[in-house]
Amino acid sequence: MRLRIFPAIVAGILFGTFLATPTSVPAQGSATITGTLSDPSGAAVVGAQISTATLDSSRTKTNTQSGPDGKFALTLSPGRYRVTVNHPSFTLAEQEFALAAGETQTWDVRLALEPLSSKVVVTGAAELTTLQETVLPVDIVTRREFDERQEIWLTPVFASLPGASFSQLGSMGGSTSFFLDGGNSYYTKLLIDGVPANRPGTPVDFSNFTLDGVDKIEVVHGATSALYGSDAMSGVMQILTHRGTTSRPVLEIEGDGGTFGTGHGGGQLSGLLGAFDYSAVAVYFGSSGQGPDNYFRDTTLSGNFGWRFSNTNTLRLTVRNNSSDAGQPGQTALNPPIFEAGQHTVLHDFSSGLTWNASITPNWQNHLMGFENRFEEIEDTPAFGPPFTSKFNRAGLDEQMTYLFPHGGVTGGYYFEVENGGAKGRTNQAGYLELHYQFGKRLTAIAGGRAEGNQFFGTRFVPRVGAAYGLHYGQGFWGDTRLRASYGKGISEPEILPPNCSPQLEPEQSRTVDVGFDQVLAGDRIRLSATAFFNKFRNIVSFDFTAANPNCPAFGGSFFNTDLARANGAFSKIELKATRWLLFSGQYTYDDSKVLKTTNPLMDPALAQGNRLFKRPLHSAFLMANVHAQRVNFNFSGTYVGRRADSDFVSTFVNGVCQPGPGSPCITSDPSYVRWDTAASIPLQHGLTITTQVQNLFDRKYHDAAGYPVLGRNYRLGVKYVWGRD
Repeated sequence: MRLRIFPAIVAGILFGTFLATPTSVPAQGSATITGTLSDPSGAAVVGAQISTATLDSSRTKTNTQSGPDGKFALTLSPGRYRVTVNHPSFTLAEQEFALAAGETQTWDVRLALEPLSSKVVVTGAAELTTLQETVLPVDIVTRREFDERQEIWLTPVFASLPGASFSQLGSMGGSTSFFLDGGNSYYTKLLIDGVPANRPGTPVDFSNFTLDGVDKIEVVHGATSALYGSDAMSGVMQILTHRGTTSRPVLEIEGDGGTFGTGHGGGQLSGLLGAFDYSAVAVYFGSSGQGPDNYFRDTTLSGNFGWRFSNTNTLRLTVRNNSSDAGQPGQTALNPPIFEAGQHTVLHDFSSGLTWNASITPNWQNHLMGFENRFEEIEDTPAFGPPFTSKFNRAGLDEQMTYLFPHGGVTGGYYFEVENGGAKGRTNQAGYLELHYQFGKRLTAIAGGRAEGNQFFGTRFVPRVGAAYGLHYGQGFWGDTRLRASYGKGISEPEILPPNCSPQLEPEQSRTVDVGFDQVLAGDRIRLSATAFFNKFRNIVSFDFTAANPNCPAFGGSFFNTDLARANGAFSKIELKATRWLLFSGQYTYDDSKVLKTTNPLMDPALAQGNRLFKRPLHSAFLMANVHAQRVNFNFSGTYVGRRADSDFVSTFVNGVCQPGPGSPCITSDPSYVRWDTAASIPLQHGLTITTQVQNLFDRKYHDAAGYPVLGRNYRLGVKYVWGRD
């Protein structure tokens, strides 16, 4: 009997306790925040982290994440909160809430893509897009890799880019040219925070371009003149600088030194001050170099400043200045060596841009940019007389309006520019239109065109189309598979020459086709991609000394358009996360270039019919292993560059034989080489980190240009101090 009564007594006590407890208070006392997260096109954002923090506490707790439909819900006690939405592809979104008991508030957020994210492409289309949705081959290198490799110059990064090659005349400060997918060195458009930095018809000299203040580099393959106009013949490289992101100021100071009397030091200050974000950089580099007259000095100043009127209305100013002085010892590897005592080159590059981005409505977005770029080069060769000075500047406006609709958008723009160089200048303007659309879940397509009006060659129209198809979506070993293809035409305006030296030249033109795939394997531990490219270049400008131009004695010849060349090949890249602390990455490029037509094979050996294009190796590769364990980072990388066509421009053909003397320069080749580099960073306490880098670890003797030796084994050892980082 007692056994039967006991459960009843216990049940009665529990039931009475439940009735006596004010259960309605938590139900009525709690509050709720609900909302939906979407991207700029209105599509749902999945997997974003939504976290809360009470305003009287610094402790933050991740509460939930957005679901497949982009929706989320938070149940909180009454009070004041700061709610944060975080996703690697989007800018941070924050909102403060004061919640009363029983209250429900709705917060629908249209997130903006984060330009500096490694998963976002700024340059591939008129509007920002994610790396998974872009239809063009795009390579992205971020600050993380710069720091892992302890690189301070842009040039060594080129080796890690598929489809890319470079040539440097010497070890430090020698003129450095960049080649993409077989195109000439002036066929790649260079943008610095959106500011055009090319000189028309001539290569960009990357010899003094540092990575100080740079957070991200994007390289888009294929002709993109439909969006970026002249110079985008084989692709676009955009350099994006650092922005302040933390309310607590972040101060970074570093200094290092090493072989050849090398010293390098500087600092960066960045942060947020209410609606104002700021980042300022100042760095100096100096080295005695290898051998006589091989010194190099460079100063970099950079700034990125933004003002947020609202979440959808911002104004941003970017400035960057590089000044360098480099000794030019000459082709000291030739026998006999060619050396000009006291020869040196001074470079001064300055770029600035003021950008206003505003969302007029959730669907209408406006982008207006004003810019100016100035370049000055002084070549001083005492044996040849007074220094030669070259100056150039370009300034203009770029206005574009975008209308976003479900699954797509359309962008129209107008571009105006004034270029000045030497004794002559020109005015250019253009109108462009681009449409992008997502057909269901799998197919993304873009189509666009540009009418480019140039004061020299008139008006030309250049189109671009591309598509990407999601062939397979998976979560297991066989992950996502994407196919992509694109077609485009490009143009490059002629160099600005003195009035009497410049005939009516046509623009150089390109036609590019890219076909490739991207594959994810082993639960995102392996990522690989491959792209085949088929590029043709025509109306290449050549120079003939034999066709004298009496109106242009300074050059003693004539410029003309005739030549035709092609570059067919393929490149691939792979990233393997072997373990949590070990990452492998690499790339391989096959670039089969050939001159198809020329009328001037003797005076311009670079364009002799049947030859490979200068400086573009048939095979090249890069491999890197990175270990990050116990906060210590160790990096080991190897670069292979195959044999490539070249000329020392000293040996000449005389009666069909290559020997010293007047005549047409002989064609030769630079031998292939393998170079290994290593770097490490060891964090200490209180924000201090020991850094080290060894380049050309095995002291390989080689040259990137005939007769110009590169640095032997060299190292830098330094320390970095960071204050204020979260």
